[in-house]
Amino acid sequence: MTDPQAAEHWQIRKPAVLGRRGMVATQHYMASEAGANVLRKGGNAVDAAVAAGLALGTVEPWMSGIGGGGYMTVYRAAEDRVDVVEFGMRAPLRAQAEDYPLAGGSTGHATFNWPKVINDANVHGALAVAVPGHVKGMALALAEFGSWDWRDLIEPACQLAEAGLPVDWYAAHLMSSMARGLAMYEETRRVYLADGLPPTAGGEGMLNRLPLGNLAATYRTLQAEGPDAYYRGALAEGIAADLEAVGSRIRLDDLHGYTARIAAPLAIRYRDAVVYVPGHLTAGPTLEQALGSLAGHLAADSAVPKADAFAAYADTLLAGYRYRLQHLGEGNTREPGHTSHLCVADGDGNLVSLTQTIMSGFGARIMLPRSGILMNNGMMWFDPRPGGANSVLGGRRPLCNMCPVIAGKGDGGMFAVGACGGRRILASVFQLVSFLIDYDMSVDEAVHQARIDVSGTDLVTIMEHMPAGVVAALLRRYAETRIRANGVSGFAFALPQVVMREANGDMAGGCFVPSPNARVVAA
Repeated sequence: MTDPQAAEHWQIRKPAVLGRRGMVATQHYMASEAGANVLRKGGNAVDAAVAAGLALGTVEPWMSGIGGGGYMTVYRAAEDRVDVVEFGMRAPLRAQAEDYPLAGGSTGHATFNWPKVINDANVHGALAVAVPGHVKGMALALAEFGSWDWRDLIEPACQLAEAGLPVDWYAAHLMSSMARGLAMYEETRRVYLADGLPPTAGGEGMLNRLPLGNLAATYRTLQAEGPDAYYRGALAEGIAADLEAVGSRIRLDDLHGYTARIAAPLAIRYRDAVVYVPGHLTAGPTLEQALGSLAGHLAADSAVPKADAFAAYADTLLAGYRYRLQHLGEGNTREPGHTSHLCVADGDGNLVSLTQTIMSGFGARIMLPRSGILMNNGMMWFDPRPGGANSVLGGRRPLCNMCPVIAGKGDGGMFAVGACGGRRILASVFQLVSFLIDYDMSVDEAVHQARIDVSGTDLVTIMEHMPAGVVAALLRRYAETRIRANGVSGFAFALPQVVMREANGDMAGGCFVPSPNARVVAA
């Protein structure tokens, strides 16, 4: 039970941003500005997304970066076509189930509720690292759909990396809360806890800057030599050598053999809209299942969702997650097989919804000394029990929670939406899609509408500012419930962004509080 003295009582709003020339919504205002500058100088939505995505890894490295992977959903207005760039992480070729012996118990809600592994080897440390795909994915998106040169788009990230991590109160809070985990690994400890303690925020109006090891030099190498340097050549050899030195299964041939790819999205027809989302290994199939169920049970006869609507949301999510965790994974498809999100719209009508991640806060907590890259803990996505559709297998791509959506409404408007927050992403995106389609909410209304979370257990978590009648109805209906404040340091309900482009060209973008650094910037 929450101590009333420790409860958060504020309510914070970030009004939607309006414009017509384009806009970028990300989890950090510096990355949003980097992307918006590309739009102002004539770049398209994919150009801006690549610039903003690369920049995010330097200003919120605990969430995403070039040591991770992700998915990008792209709408090209001229072709009236949606494509998906898949660059998720992959198990090392030498990965084996025996690396993750079961310890009994569960890893807990934050780490998928898989059976617990001895020493949490799939959660942090060298064996938790999966083969990263971020750089390969950005390069493929740019080559297929972009208009700018790689060297120009990585420049903002290079400059931000050279300046050092901006340490404001929020960054200082995150590093303090994760300090015990950071202290476990030598290079991570040396960089983030240089004097044995977490860095502190600057004084009023000032930002402290924290050098990120050799990350700036790595960005400059990628700028000069091109994105393939991450996977072949001296930089790749250093990455592989550092990983091998700490006990990872990743070797140089893992980097050589990694491929990103362009895929068709799932196209989900929902009422008079079409919702596009990545397929087989993401939360897309579960979103499809949930929307299919919702269509027959939700009566949108009011301006805002009421108790029956939230019960329908909860029921469909409970059923969807039960199926997802039992049946989905690369073993069920013929396809080869802490997060951050951003949305971009440009003046020509193109849209991008991009989710990228290194998984948990600070990923595997392994920073590579030669390159300064903070590595993902993507092996946590696999079920450590052998023999299943999502079990550990060398070269396999795991089931993940990412769900970057682009949707076309019946009135000709289109929107991009997605979120960070692990398992909570699906519930967040699912409800926002419903708010925007079933209730025809504005972006400002949708991002501030109270929501619930249902994300893999029987627990239904309710936002504290939900109307009292709705809260009472949900408490009566579900045996396991809790009420949570939507606080500035919590991820209880995921952190979404939305960008909407109306048929007449008007645009609106919204970032969901609590993330204090998230911002929409108009071009």
